[in-house]
Formats: sequence, C-alpha cells, structure tokens
Amino acid sequence: MLLFNRRLVLALPLAVMACGFTPAYGPKGPAAGLQGSVSVHSPADKNSFDLVERLEERLGRPRAVAYDMTYSIATSAVGVGVTPDNAITRYNLNGSIDWSLTARASGARVTGGQVHSFTSYSATGSTIAGIAAQEDAARRLMRLLADQIVERMLATSGTWAQ
Repeated sequence: MLLFNRRLVLALPLAVMACGFTPAYGPKGPAAGLQGSVSVHSPADKNSFDLVERLEERLGRPRAVAYDMTYSIATSAVGVGVTPDNAITRYNLNGSIDWSLTARASGARVTGGQVHSFTSYSATGSTIAGIAAQEDAARRLMRLLADQIVERMLATSGTWAQ
C-alpha cells in the first residue's frame, strides 16, 4: 500500500516553480492579456451562437479587443444504433471547426487550426423528445469544441500573446 507523503506534496510547488512554470492566467502568464481581448465573429445560427457563448464564458466578453476570431462549423449526424427492423435508435453528432485568430493591429494570423469531437443522442421516444435530445447534443458539441479552441489558444499563447 502506498503511504501518503506530506513532504512530497510540500516540495511539489517548489519543483514546479524551479522549472519556470507560470500559470497561464497568472500576473506574468502568457495568457494574462487574453481575457476580454478576443472578438469572436458574430453567430449566424444556433450552433455558432452556442459556440460564441462558450468562448465568451471562457475568454470574457470583448472589452479592449486585440484579436479577432473567425470560424467555420461543420456537423454531421451518423446513425450508430440500429434495430433488426433497420430503425436508427442512436446517433453520433460529429463536429469540426476550422478557426483562426488574427491580431487586430497587424491583421496577421497568430494561431488557428481545426478541432474535432462528437456527442451522441438517443432517437427513441416521442418526436419532441428526439428533437430535444438532438438540440442538447448539438449544444454539448459546441461547448466541447469551444473548450478545445480555448485550450489550444492557452497552450500556444506564449509564442504570440502580447
């Protein structure tokens, strides 16, 4: 049985500080200036509305805008659960977003890429229950993809953030 060693827990912060670790949102962290500085392209449909909502939850509403973000969303539903009667009972909602972040001052692209994920929903039950499940899956998918975008921005902010 592994015993808990308090000395190791107390020494861990010192080891992390010694390696040059700086919290991303810390006072001298690379992403400290991202809060409120990213203007996300206006939403045009429900998926993009959910995406922008989550991005603004994570990055803050734009105040002193230094970066502009554009994106392109693609989704597709694939039947994955089939009964012997060929009725689809479960769907995977696949999604991908191509995104790009540009510096407003120079117009140069500072980072970007593509993120992918999926969610699932059940198609059993009433029509209204199926539609509600599909809408919920789409909302969850946009939140997952927005979180992936923010994680990539934070991970690379040391090379481009001001």
